[in-house]
Amino acid sequence: MNTLKATAGAGRAKESAGRGIRPDGVQIFAVIMLTLASILILVPFLLMLVSSLTEEKTLLVNGYSFFPEKWSLAAYDYIFRSSGMILKSYGYSILVTAIGTTVSLFLTTTMAYPLSRPNFRFRKIYSFFIFFTMLFNGGLVSQYMLWSTVIKIKNTVFAYIIPNLLMSGFYVMIVRNYFTNSIPQEVIESAKMDGCGEIYAFWKIVLPMAKPILVAVGVLTSLAYWNDWTNGLYYITKTELYTFHNLLNRMIQQINFLSSGQASQVAKNVGTIPSVSVRMGIAVIGVIPILVMYPFFQKYFAGGLTMGALKG
Repeated sequence: MNTLKATAGAGRAKESAGRGIRPDGVQIFAVIMLTLASILILVPFLLMLVSSLTEEKTLLVNGYSFFPEKWSLAAYDYIFRSSGMILKSYGYSILVTAIGTTVSLFLTTTMAYPLSRPNFRFRKIYSFFIFFTMLFNGGLVSQYMLWSTVIKIKNTVFAYIIPNLLMSGFYVMIVRNYFTNSIPQEVIESAKMDGCGEIYAFWKIVLPMAKPILVAVGVLTSLAYWNDWTNGLYYITKTELYTFHNLLNRMIQQINFLSSGQASQVAKNVGTIPSVSVRMGIAVIGVIPILVMYPFFQKYFAGGLTMGALKG
């Protein structure tokens, strides 16, 4: 009798275990929806890549297609015809992104840390000032006058780094919330009891424990610097200081000018300019660094933003 009970119990246990690892309807639905979302994300990029490799006349006649009648590398040939300028602008973009991201992370974390400390007397006032900048700003005209005539960073590399990108109040609040909710204050207090100062505790204890949020904010900041072209449009007039996106934006303007028929002396070459496919090629080239960088930081990205935005 006991043997039968034991056998029946073992059977029920195996059946329960089997039901535990078997995906239910919610899991299957979630997998299907995530698969569809992934396809919807990949399809536009694939269409952009195929369009950049399509002959210009085929695009104009047949429109965009995943299976074009004629393939062509004319767009990339037009882009890389001035390879020296492309490489130089790429170098400027990498330099600006590296410096801007590093300085921005430093300023963001050093401002967020005191705001997360409960014994900082003026943290509510400073938090209000930071939140106020997220809602209101002085406008484009006042910003241009400030940076170009007062601080005089026009036609310098600082024009790419400082205006609108060096520090974001939104990122400061996210990092502050992460410091407050995800790093135990007891750890900092015990370090101070052992003789550590605030700077040492911040550098040796808080920052290593805050790696997820630092990576998440760093990725977002680097994307903003890499994709920025408005600062170059407003403050840079020297072509030798163009970043990648500003150079390619100028190339698009030149193509539009030639294609509009206003340049009669070169009208005979208008038909050979791959204007549509060049735009797609520019987009493909611009997204390559993002595709290379993001997989290395993906595991920190979602977790850091989620933990930094849950409370506070």
